[in-house]
Parts: sequence; structure tokens; C-alpha cells
Amino acid sequence: MSALFEPYTLRSLTIPNRVWMAPMCQYSAATDGPDTGAPNDWHFAHLAARAVGGTGLIITEATAVSPEGRISPADLGLWDDRQQEAFGRITRFLKEHGSVPGIQLAHSGRKASTDAPWLGGAPIPPQRGGWQPYGPSAVRFADDHPTPTELTNAQITGIVEQFAAAARRALKAGFEVAEIHGAHGYLIHEFLSPYSNRRTDAYGGSFENRIRFALEVVDAVRAVWPDELPVFFRVSATDWLEENGQGQGWTAEETVRLAKELQAHGVDLLDVSTGGNVAKVHIPAAPGFQVPFATRVRQQTGLPVAAVGLITEPEQAERIVSDGQADAVLLGRELLRNPHWARHAARTLGAEPRIPNQYARA
Repeated sequence: MSALFEPYTLRSLTIPNRVWMAPMCQYSAATDGPDTGAPNDWHFAHLAARAVGGTGLIITEATAVSPEGRISPADLGLWDDRQQEAFGRITRFLKEHGSVPGIQLAHSGRKASTDAPWLGGAPIPPQRGGWQPYGPSAVRFADDHPTPTELTNAQITGIVEQFAAAARRALKAGFEVAEIHGAHGYLIHEFLSPYSNRRTDAYGGSFENRIRFALEVVDAVRAVWPDELPVFFRVSATDWLEENGQGQGWTAEETVRLAKELQAHGVDLLDVSTGGNVAKVHIPAAPGFQVPFATRVRQQTGLPVAAVGLITEPEQAERIVSDGQADAVLLGRELLRNPHWARHAARTLGAEPRIPNQYARA
């Protein structure tokens, strides 16, 4: 039996295998009108193809909890009824074809209001349809980015409530996993890291203060999410500053400490990535380079983890799970290249692939 294709149960939800799809922005939603931020035919075809291909858990791209929380004007959102309704069509199809639908709820913070990557990814000013970004402190992400407006405590409370409201909508739309995006230099990560958080109030300074916003979001989501369904948290395990001798940022040691707190607050699995909060920092990308960060969390806390980052080969993914380095793998670009990766991996590893009746003759 392949470990990669064993079912995995969190709370009362069983995911059919350990091949999961990582959230990947598509920058393809409508940017104005009643369908702003709602998934469309592109998102349906994109996500449905991975379900047909045998992926166990499919997590949507970073889905903004408010209009100003989008990374780009063409990002998905979940702040109104039209978006909720459009997501329902997708979740029904994923379930019908054996995949578990998950959603990543996000606020982009100081990295908001940028163009799609294929348009250059540069910040979009308000006069061109963009908006003023917010952050924990008035510290910009990069030289070509605007200085964000520092959030007031009342605004922080409002964003926490937006996460809860989006989680309620996600549940009504049929999602079974809610993932809170605390990585890649977006708002929650910005609060976690002393590199971007220079506050002197209850949300800045000490480790306990810097994780306060993250825990408030977790508590708000967990309060509206059913006890029988899991909540994930995505974290960047390091800013890569100390590893490069470039000063103080969020570290692997703090990630372990945070994982213990998240577990106590009802998080069921940590989705472990790295980086994204510091422009132009050197990241030593190589096959499986982020897996050790996930393994460290698992070993030191007992919290289930998923590993991500340049995992491309079936045998590689199998070793990660079978050796106990992680409980599951999240594939990103590899699933863009090959929507049927899970099916091909099952055959390679001697497991039974999940094949729709319509495709069985092939």
C-alpha cells in the first residue's frame, strides 16, 4: 500500500489521499460589476480538472475577505452572496468526483493592489483602479510599493470579523476545509514578523503580541466553523533573513512556538511554506527545500503538517509521507503542468487510481 494514497482523517472529515492541491492565484475574476471577485468558468474548469485527475483535497486560491484584501483586482473574494453562489457550483462538482473542497481565506495587507504577474505585477495606484494598502505598520514591502496605512485597533477588529463572515459564507458554499492564510508576506504574516511589524501596542513587539492578530482570526473562524470540520493555517516558517545574515525576521523557532498556540486554539493542520515577506531575499530553492521546516513542526509539536515546495515526483512525495516528514504533500506548479498527477502517481506507486467512468476506457 502506498502511504501517499492512504486516506487521511481530520476530525470527522476523511480526505481520500495525501495528494493535495496548494492554493494558486489565477488572477482571472471580474474586476468590476456584480460579478467582481466571483469564480467564473475559468475557475470551474481549473479546479474541476484536478478533481477529475484524482487530487484528494483541492484548496482554492487566496480568497479575499474584503475588496481591499485582494492581491489584485482580479482575485477571488467571498464577501457577498454572488460570490458564495458561484463557489457552490464548484464545490458540488469537486465532491461529486471524490475530492474535498477547501478554501484559503486571506487578506493581502501591504501587498495589495498589484497587477497580475503576466502584466508585470507592479502596484496599481488608486487613479488606475487600485486602492491604498493597509498593514500593521507604515513599512512598505519594496521600494516600488506604496507605504501602507497603519491599521487602527478598530480596523484590526473589523478584519477579524471579515474573516469570520467569509468563513460562514464558505461553509454555506459547500467547503469542508477552511485554511487561514498566514504566509507569504500577506497581512497575518506581516503582523507575525518583526521585519514588517513595528507596532508598540498590544499587536507589536513581543512574540505574544505579534501573534495576537493571527490567534484572533483563528478563534473567529473556529467559532463559526463546525466542530466536525478542520481548520488549516498556512505559515511561512522563515523570512530567510537570519539564514542570510540580514537581520531579524520571522524564524523557524517562532514557527514552532506559533504551532503550539495554533493547536491550542483549534487548528488541525499547519500548511508549511516559507518566505514572501522580504523583497529580494535569497531563498535556496531546491527539490523539497521546505520539507524540513514542516518536519520540525511535526516532530516538536505533534501537530499534523503538509509539506509544499518543489515536490514533483511520485517517489519523492511517497518518501515524505511514508518517512513521517509530513502527513500530506501540497502540489502547486506541478498540478498546473499535469492536472492528472495524482492518477499517474498512483499507477507509479502501485496504488489504485481514481478514474471517472467516462475515462475508464483510456
